[in-house]
Amino acid sequence: MNKNTPYYRAIGKEIDVFEHSYKNKIPFLLKGPTGTGKSRFIEFMAYKLDKKLITISCHEETSSTDLIGRYIIKGAETIWLDGPLTTAIKEGAIIYLDEIAEARPDVIVAIHSLTDHRRELFIDKLGITVKAHHDFMLVASFNPGYQKGFKELKPSTRQRFIATSFDYPEAKIEAEILINETKIEIEIAKKLVNIATKIRNLTELGLTETVSTRLLVDAAKLIHSGLPKRLSVEVAIVEPLTDDIEVVEALKDLCNLMI
Repeated sequence: MNKNTPYYRAIGKEIDVFEHSYKNKIPFLLKGPTGTGKSRFIEFMAYKLDKKLITISCHEETSSTDLIGRYIIKGAETIWLDGPLTTAIKEGAIIYLDEIAEARPDVIVAIHSLTDHRRELFIDKLGITVKAHHDFMLVASFNPGYQKGFKELKPSTRQRFIATSFDYPEAKIEAEILINETKIEIEIAKKLVNIATKIRNLTELGLTETVSTRLLVDAAKLIHSGLPKRLSVEVAIVEPLTDDIEVVEALKDLCNLMI
């Protein structure tokens, strides 16, 4: 593997599925909790397919105008500036709408005609319809209702994509990911994965998020650069999970026993 290739460890058949999705021009949806490798997977696939990748991190203020484009004032004139979605459509890039369910409803409306046989975008402000480049691909991700309060995608939207679920990898693979990402020793990698597994199973703590592979990578990086192990786990794993002082102390005690 070229040293510039984004590292990605396949968990199932997701690489094959994505390649067929791309070949058949079917939009692709990644489902799963934060930090399970969804964004890294898309980076890897864009590299593998030798396609430009444009990533949009959606939030509650993300509107269709942000994606499609807007008029801006430049000097004495008003000019049209394409947004990232329009750019991707014209250039044949892969656009990745991360956490699409968080965006405003008009974003979903805007992409509808891109997710069926039409593969086109109507730009209301210009009064034109843009046909997607042959190589254009729409990819989105969201966290399905594993946690109350998260926005859901409507079934009518979900059914415009083929979808694959991402979850935390099994212990052996997760340790392998940590070693590849951070060059950490195998024994420490195993201990970090054991900590993650233990906390993920503590459902009674009521954590809104649990330990992601991303947090483990951060902890491993700190340890590898020389920060003490227990302190690394505290600041990279425990503290980001909760602000509840009692829960923090309980998790610190647990982690200190395990590393």
